[in-house]
Amino acid sequence: MPATDCREGSAASFSGFGFSILNRRHDQVNSMDTPRQVIELQSFQKQVAERFNDLAAVDSDELLSIAWIRKLLDAYLCCQEEFRLIVFKNNDFLNRHPMDRYISEFFERSVKALDVCNAIRDGIEKIRQWQVQLEIVLRALDNQSCLGEGQIRRAKKALIDLAIRMLDGKESKTTLAHRNRSFGHNNVTRENKSLGHARSLSWSVLRSWSPARQLQAIGNNLVAPRANEIMATNGLHVAVFTMNYVLFFTMWALVAAIPCQDRGLQSHFSMTRQFIWSTPVISLHERILEESRKRDGRNSCGLLKEIHEIEKCVRHMNELTDSVHFPLNESKEGEVKERIREVKRVYGALKDGLVPLERQVREVFCRIVRIRADCLDSIGQANSRN
Repeated sequence: MPATDCREGSAASFSGFGFSILNRRHDQVNSMDTPRQVIELQSFQKQVAERFNDLAAVDSDELLSIAWIRKLLDAYLCCQEEFRLIVFKNNDFLNRHPMDRYISEFFERSVKALDVCNAIRDGIEKIRQWQVQLEIVLRALDNQSCLGEGQIRRAKKALIDLAIRMLDGKESKTTLAHRNRSFGHNNVTRENKSLGHARSLSWSVLRSWSPARQLQAIGNNLVAPRANEIMATNGLHVAVFTMNYVLFFTMWALVAAIPCQDRGLQSHFSMTRQFIWSTPVISLHERILEESRKRDGRNSCGLLKEIHEIEKCVRHMNELTDSVHFPLNESKEGEVKERIREVKRVYGALKDGLVPLERQVREVFCRIVRIRADCLDSIGQANSRN
């Protein structure tokens, strides 16, 4: 759904509007805590805006590349750390109504994101299988003094296998579903216990599981706070809403880029332009949707730039191997070598990028678990003091 413009007609950002209310309240009650809190909350909004402005400044050629996705995950982790500090500094306030409900809803959305991380891990593993086929092509054709029919045939078989794997996700879904385990099984035992009966912390992503429905659940009832809600929470609701949206957009972009079953990019994504970070988020959302339309996203494996390059390499190499005759003349051999260079470029990008990308997704998973456990412990301690 297209993002909507601010209906209140105010040129000022919503965050600034909310904090001006808090400043007036401070003048009335003469609290020494409010100025510090207002500055910290405004700083958080500004940092989120700066990070997403940086993400939105990328050229179209680099949008949704492995490097850009890693940059997005880094932005998410940094925003989450800033948010964690805000939570710890205000834990005495988080158990009061209505803030207790807002923070509880945030943690519920965070738990739902864990299954998305697992699905993305499956997708990365799927891409790694495609990388293996590209490696076979390179071993058959690269650095050969003379290309013969046997080498071309071997490369052709690998290309056919690769094309089948990319077109038919069913072949690897069953294997991955049985093999996939939640990130950090050996490292987050304490956090797993703290999660208790959290529905989304599963050992596998079932074939019937839908990232589109999970994204819908994360984004459901994600409504910008009203002025009275900002007043009632000393501005903390603005920070919670901001982190909710950072989580929602990050998970949505991951599902858009990485192979997933039932990707469903048309998730409800309504946003006003009241926040200083709204404009870059809306811009990125629209650009990714446009990229999806260009690539016929409904049938695409994923919008990751490197996936598009794999598809081009497979198409070009198949066209070339279908047209070769032996012995190769000088012109055709030069064309084969040019296509091999294309394969090497995308293979190199996958080889260098997939491992650190998976590591970052693992870190997102573990941080979500950790911050939930730590924050709930902190709020519980505040309750016991009271």
